[in-house]
Amino acid sequence: MNELEEAFKQKPKALILCNPSNPSGKVFTLEELETIARFAKKYDAFVITDEVYEHIVYSPYKHTYFASLPGMFERTISCSSLSKTYSITGWRLGYLIAPSHIIDGARKVHDFLTVGAAAPLQEAAVVALNFGDDYYEELKRIYTEKRDLFLSGLDRLGLTYTVPQGAYYVMVDISEFGFASDLEFCEWMAKEVGVAAVPGSSFFRDNVNHLIRFHFAKKRETLEEALKRLEKLKDKARERWK
Repeated sequence: MNELEEAFKQKPKALILCNPSNPSGKVFTLEELETIARFAKKYDAFVITDEVYEHIVYSPYKHTYFASLPGMFERTISCSSLSKTYSITGWRLGYLIAPSHIIDGARKVHDFLTVGAAAPLQEAAVVALNFGDDYYEELKRIYTEKRDLFLSGLDRLGLTYTVPQGAYYVMVDISEFGFASDLEFCEWMAKEVGVAAVPGSSFFRDNVNHLIRFHFAKKRETLEEALKRLEKLKDKARERWK
């Protein structure tokens, strides 16, 4: 908390909050969000939220919209997307919720940054946005099954990872494999094991080279095949260092 306040003391215009987080899958607690809100008010800053995984949160964790906190709507620019919740990543549809004067400014900028989304896709999105609670409960159930399947496989393989509380990624610690960088490891793993991952360093400003990110929003048979291939991971690594 001290580090966070020190950052606010630098008088930033805004804090960017990704909740649930990509890549870690962290879901911020109400207490953590209230702390951020207190500092945002104290130091007169906006909070720009990325909440695209709002409906992919695993029990017992709960997602709280930052703008719903007392006095925070006026300071919050809520960004979200239909890509993850409705599995339409290629449609590139999203939205912004903020006070009217912020929206007016955003509209002017947006007009010169991108072309409007295709009208038929917007019509389809309206249908999705009117889905009932059953849809979101089923979405949670499906991703919970995928997460549990993949994590149980990582357990069998003896890999160290952070349990995701939300979203559909898992960060794995590759320190034991002795590679100079996570990029080198990912390239080697794709070639020798046949499983791809994203270097964790792409998500950090600091020099972090011991983490990789797996993505488990795949069919069950794909996840099972990936885990089967990963069974060769440690043996392949030992062969490499002989």
